[in-house]
Amino acid sequence: MANDLNQYQCIGRLGKEPEVRYMANGKAVASFSVAVGSSWKDASGEKREETEWVNVTAFDKLGEICGEYLKKGSQVYISGRLKTDKYEKDGQTRYSTKVIADRMQMLGGKTEGGQESAAPAPRRSNAPGSAASYGSAGGEPKTGFDDMDDDIPF
Repeated sequence: MANDLNQYQCIGRLGKEPEVRYMANGKAVASFSVAVGSSWKDASGEKREETEWVNVTAFDKLGEICGEYLKKGSQVYISGRLKTDKYEKDGQTRYSTKVIADRMQMLGGKTEGGQESAAPAPRRSNAPGSAASYGSAGGEPKTGFDDMDDDIPF
């Protein structure tokens, strides 16, 4: 199983505000759902659309960031792994699949009212000109020129 890959990526919009809880050890857990749409033309040439609702869970610092900055309707990129839970309800075995997020990136720009989107722009970015991206390792961007001082004289 060393060569297996469990990777999920999507871009979608939040269906509701993230719910943030804290575990006994004090670490955050954020849960939210993302609507991911697709469209195509069927055999008769008619345009068809479909929306998948994806349940997402983010832990630790990433969970805190999701709870603080993401709002209902926010467009977001999510990367993570799929996890299926098995449980019993009314005597029947049921399954629930969710994404355990390891990376989140806020997308989108201005809203209809001409104001900035609900999420303020983060201070740091992965590369010059790119939107900030957060991973589970302390909520810091994964790569880039983050170690350089902002006091460059030119």
